[in-house]
Amino acid sequence: MTEHLRAWWSHRQGLDGSLRGAAPDEVLARTGWARSVGGSGPYLGLYARCGAGREAVDAAVAALEVHELPSARGCTYVLPAGDFALGLTVGAGAPEGEIRAAEKHLGVRPAEVEELCEAVTAALGDEPLLPAAIRDAAGDAVRNLGDAGKKRGLTTTLPLALGRLQARGEIRRVPVNGRLDQQRYGYVRWGLDLGGLGEAEARAELARRYFDWAAPASLAHFRWFSGFTAAVAKAAVAGLDLVELEGGLLMPGALREEFEAYARPKKPQYALLAGIDGIHLLHRELGRLLDASDAERTFLKRSLGGLADAPAHMIVDRGRLVGLWEYDVEAAEIVWQSYVTPDAALRKAVAATEAFVRDELGDARSFSLDSPKSRAPRVAELRAGPG
Repeated sequence: MTEHLRAWWSHRQGLDGSLRGAAPDEVLARTGWARSVGGSGPYLGLYARCGAGREAVDAAVAALEVHELPSARGCTYVLPAGDFALGLTVGAGAPEGEIRAAEKHLGVRPAEVEELCEAVTAALGDEPLLPAAIRDAAGDAVRNLGDAGKKRGLTTTLPLALGRLQARGEIRRVPVNGRLDQQRYGYVRWGLDLGGLGEAEARAELARRYFDWAAPASLAHFRWFSGFTAAVAKAAVAGLDLVELEGGLLMPGALREEFEAYARPKKPQYALLAGIDGIHLLHRELGRLLDASDAERTFLKRSLGGLADAPAHMIVDRGRLVGLWEYDVEAAEIVWQSYVTPDAALRKAVAATEAFVRDELGDARSFSLDSPKSRAPRVAELRAGPG
């Protein structure tokens, strides 16, 4: 059953070649939103699923076919256009929570934030403005929060206004150089119509999408992805036609027959992915991807079976984690280790991804602050072979 589940998840994630040639927005709509933390994850995920190069992904961003937005749990994901309103609606609680915390701990009045929102909106147009330029344009409407603010990671009131305006769809954040893997942003006026989507309706719609992307999944998995409380998550799935499988896993009734008839491919289907790819992060249960013997392996003196997340980028085969990798910028090569005997297909997958990273990305950062220096211990561990 474990191998069947893994292969099914991989199939639903489009890692079996079934989405080859599809557009980035179609891939994200069918397989789920791509977590973005200023790293290479969205590019690697789309390349593995549909073969899209960086220019194609950047063009989709520029055309607003896909966009990086604060959404589930208030975290940033790359979403397809059809999900912009939904993503912003389910993520709106995070910036409002930050405003409430600023009121409680820093004396920031809600009316003060709203006045700043008006000043920011007046300052923005179609050309991106960097935060420093917005601060200058807003003038006295921006307040410095002093040492107390610094201790809470909030030096001025500007981020509060920017967060609220993004959640409302009134402004959007755009990468200065058009790339998703470098965190330097400007802001432009937007005016996205959120469609009057209510909170309960948005939560139910997120649940419907989630179980289409990730099923079989448990209610606990959905709670992790959504950030909902147990009661809210239970209410969100109440109207869905979910059937229960063994282990408390749920899936849409419409998928059950297809799931039971699905046959695991006999040949390997290798994919090199970021450690935060949806094949893992939709459930955030690394043990699902590990064979029992691999769970006992160690990486940087930590047991894989005891980790919440992959300690490096992942190599997967039909839903199983079969190795780890990182990119060595100085050597311009992927350094990897495998938990299976490497065959021609695995070496081909590594070579293809290596060429993509070298020629189109230049690096494969895990997140914005990842660097060749910070990942040196991981690269050295990979060169040493699997533990």
